[in-house]
Amino acid sequence: MEFKRPKIALIGGGQIGGVMAQIIAKRELGDVVMLDIVENLPQGKTLDISEASKTDHFDVSVTGTNDYKDIEGAGVVIVTSGVPRKPGMSRDDLLGINSGIIKTVGENIKKHAPDAYVIIISNPLDAMVTLMRQVTGFPANRVLGQAGVLDSSRFASFIAWELGISVKDVSALVLGGHGDTMVPLIRYANVAGIPALELFERKYGSKEKAKEVMDKIVERTAKAGGEVVALLKTGSAFYSPAASAIEMAEAIIKDQKRVLAVCAYLDGEYGVNGYYVGVPAVLGGKGVEKIIELTLNDEEQALFDNSVNAVKTLIEDMKKLNLL
Repeated sequence: MEFKRPKIALIGGGQIGGVMAQIIAKRELGDVVMLDIVENLPQGKTLDISEASKTDHFDVSVTGTNDYKDIEGAGVVIVTSGVPRKPGMSRDDLLGINSGIIKTVGENIKKHAPDAYVIIISNPLDAMVTLMRQVTGFPANRVLGQAGVLDSSRFASFIAWELGISVKDVSALVLGGHGDTMVPLIRYANVAGIPALELFERKYGSKEKAKEVMDKIVERTAKAGGEVVALLKTGSAFYSPAASAIEMAEAIIKDQKRVLAVCAYLDGEYGVNGYYVGVPAVLGGKGVEKIIELTLNDEEQALFDNSVNAVKTLIEDMKKLNLL
């Protein structure tokens, strides 16, 4: 019996694609093929990464291509294709341009990697995941979006920085659409099981100040992508989205049964039918294996409903433009 390494296809050779290829190689998660429409770009990036195989101690194959036939046999496909946000541009502004790109990508994934699990990073995220599933016709458990892992990581990081503690001990969760209406769950944020809000109260001496600090962190979390865009000026976040997507891919490849916040298809969960929304889910060898439903209080439910409505509006806009 011959054992083969998993094959992971990265569609898009930009900043995110390059970082993902490097992370996959260093963790030896599988052989990588990076595809981009720009001639020689993916070949150059993957050659550069491959030439570090000795110093980074990896033996997997990392190659670049401009031909979709080379993704054949991929078990996981991660899609970053699309135009990145520029200063002053919302995720929704990207709708028309990126829909056309995702349609082309989806058709080629369906043709050349029909058994793959597909992780979308392209924005506007919730809309692009919805479109990808429609184009491929894949089961919902095999098409998902990367957003909640990134947003939850940002939320956890901001809490850790505020408290001056290791982020390793912080658990935080963000629900809803990937945008300004996302819902960082304050009540569930904790440090080694201790409510983060309680630690803020101890640090600042009052509930009012603790809530004020937490509210600022929640706002920063929702606008974190825009903060990076404003600083970079010529691009958008790439390292943190890449790392988040690979965490999801690893959970699937290694059948880890990780509980991660992902953009998943809801079929009645949280009272939502037929839409992709960010929720906690079990990720394993069968992709999205289970949606975990949390009991939300009235305030959390209202915020979540508002975020879902934003996703629904986005989908309706796509339909009006004949994009979906």
